Amino acid sequence: MAAYKIHGTFFVNGTNASQGKELYKRIVSEGHAIGNHTYSHDYERIYTSIESYLQDHRKLETLIYEETGIRPKIIRFPGGSNNTVSHRYGGKDFMRKLIQRMEEEGYQYFDWNVTSKDASSACPSKDTIIEAVLKNVEEKENAIILFHDSAAKTSTVEALPIIIEALKKKGYSFSTLTEDSYYVHF
Repeated sequence: MAAYKIHGTFFVNGTNASQGKELYKRIVSEGHAIGNHTYSHDYERIYTSIESYLQDHRKLETLIYEETGIRPKIIRFPGGSNNTVSHRYGGKDFMRKLIQRMEEEGYQYFDWNVTSKDASSACPSKDTIIEAVLKNVEEKENAIILFHDSAAKTSTVEALPIIIEALKKKGYSFSTLTEDSYYVHF
């Protein structure tokens, strides 16, 4: 991304490993935005009750603050705001109540309108990711693209330059997400 002078938004999970803490610092120092994606990303833990979600969320918020000096006001719910796995643990109305609570506390949540299809445990090919993004971004004035970054997602990293170049040719610009940004809610 640095080669293209663009910045992204990274919704991170929690880790006490020094490598993870350094990654939080790097995200911020390179001009990217950092958002809260819960400490554990454990559906059963976070979607059992509002309080359990908040506890997990605040644990990551504190960690990010300790490492970067930033308390992110942007969040992405594991599984998205329309996930159905939360029904299993917190009931059918759980996400509506959680969204309301997070908004009352001043957080803006983000979903996505384009997926790279890299969320599966199997790593899709570079070409699959490129095709998914470029096909799904068509006819969208604004796109929030969901990518996943981890050591296992090598094809995502390989696809990114091609996607960036193609989107720039189509006239898209890139920016980080803030509480005031264009948003997608499911």
